[in-house]
Amino acid sequence: MNFKTQPVRTVDNRAQPDWWRGAVIYQVYPRSYQDSNGDGIGDLKGIAQRLPHIASLGVDAIWISPFFKSPMKDFGYDVSDYCDVDLMFGTLADFDDLLDKAHKLGMRVMVDLVLSHTSDQHPWFQESCQDHKNAKSDWYVWAEPKPDGTPPNNWLSIFGGSAWHWDGRREQYYLHNFLTSQPDLNFHNEEVQNALLDVAKFWLKRGVDGFRLDTINFYFHDQKLRDNPPLPVKRRNATIAPRVNPYNHQDHQYDKNQPENLAFLRSLRSVMEPYGAAAVGEVGDAQYGLEILGQYTAGDDLMHMCYAFEFLANAKPTASDVETVMDRVDEVAADGWSCWAFSNHDTVRHPSRWNLSDEGLKMMTVLMMCWRGSACIYQGEELGLPEAEVAFEELQDPYGIEFWPKFKGRDGCRTPMPWETQSEFSGFGENKPWLPVSPKHMEMAVDRQEEDPDAILHHYRRAIRFRHENPALRSGTQSPMKADGGLLIFTREHEGETYFCAFNLGDDVATVAAQTGSWQSIGADLGSVQDDLTNPVTLNPWQFLIAMKPKG
Repeated sequence: MNFKTQPVRTVDNRAQPDWWRGAVIYQVYPRSYQDSNGDGIGDLKGIAQRLPHIASLGVDAIWISPFFKSPMKDFGYDVSDYCDVDLMFGTLADFDDLLDKAHKLGMRVMVDLVLSHTSDQHPWFQESCQDHKNAKSDWYVWAEPKPDGTPPNNWLSIFGGSAWHWDGRREQYYLHNFLTSQPDLNFHNEEVQNALLDVAKFWLKRGVDGFRLDTINFYFHDQKLRDNPPLPVKRRNATIAPRVNPYNHQDHQYDKNQPENLAFLRSLRSVMEPYGAAAVGEVGDAQYGLEILGQYTAGDDLMHMCYAFEFLANAKPTASDVETVMDRVDEVAADGWSCWAFSNHDTVRHPSRWNLSDEGLKMMTVLMMCWRGSACIYQGEELGLPEAEVAFEELQDPYGIEFWPKFKGRDGCRTPMPWETQSEFSGFGENKPWLPVSPKHMEMAVDRQEEDPDAILHHYRRAIRFRHENPALRSGTQSPMKADGGLLIFTREHEGETYFCAFNLGDDVATVAAQTGSWQSIGADLGSVQDDLTNPVTLNPWQFLIAMKPKG
């Protein structure tokens, strides 16, 4: 590990310790944002070049997916050096420049830490796999085979097959929850924990404002290596893996979600605290995601926020679905904080996943900006991009190649960002990119939407500004949600001001009952119906109403 010289911080988050609460965070997938050197792959200089666009949205922070040194078997989520930039993305100096530019534009920067596993090319693993007695022999999860030579238990990989891979040098199996080239670190070893805390310190001293923590609930495993029990068929509806993957057939009680994780998260929080930094954890679990979210964000000594997969699911959420999720959050995470997302680099883009019209997309955006929690938006989401079609011969994602054609992988949401309608590669770069630019996306490029006042891009800007201009929507309390057919109703309150929110998520006309009090309809430029709440209000499908009752 090469700990480079640290520059002086240019932003002091301690002046606003709760900056993350209710923040809007913009995710950048660096391979696909902007290519600055013509090699077909996006890079840090390219991101820096496009920061004014991100700032124009009004977001509070950007989350940059991994740009660390890596053999790129899983596109950067297989790290071989936590403290250096992969040459395809640039240099540490490029990152410092990006960080400085973002801070000057009023945005914070969060980097994506992949702590649960490394690349098999990481020097730690290269040493660990040599024999049973070296200094890092216990830094990864090694286990003896069963007497018949088969893996030590029934744990499965999210990417398919057994979660165990045989290594002839040690004549043992090692654990990998993802690709075989991504061995899992042994968090039961205190030296491993300390080394990873040092990684966090490296980036904090460099000036980052926080972390997105990949697969935060995968850090620890059951030391007894007990078999996971089968998951009843009726509980397999919610999944974090493709339905064709037998990973969904297990109740993952022992390969993740272990109680020892809480102590490590407290240690990580204590490292972050002096910098005023914040973390958002990805909870990768379909059965217990909200409960884990509640555990990991409870109080003020664990993680600041986490997100689960409820709104990254395939089914379009109904009013009843949202009510159920939020009721469950109130039950198991009342003392915690959620960070919601509809799309990211691992899921089909939600306009396609939920078959949304422009009106539906606009309404769902406003809904996210109105409910309690922080929000993540994924690059291109602000353009309303649908999932791109990528032919099998152009696929890059090993996940999609493994389960094609039932599951096409993640490449469709990772294609290059379209900046210019008329350019050959839509302004992404001068040469052919690593994934094809979608023709549909080119028609929705930034330059074209900038000229159209009714474009999705401007709607996102208005919705984010609306959230910031109304403190109750950012950090106020939230009433229990009520679903009545397709109608979803809730209120937000802050310092005596109350906001009434009604959204019609259904296919039929809905009626909002008359309300008592001096309500003022607001949000007209977002499409909120302007009406007198002292009388019943009719909402067509994908219409919504937001009103405010002033103090007193």
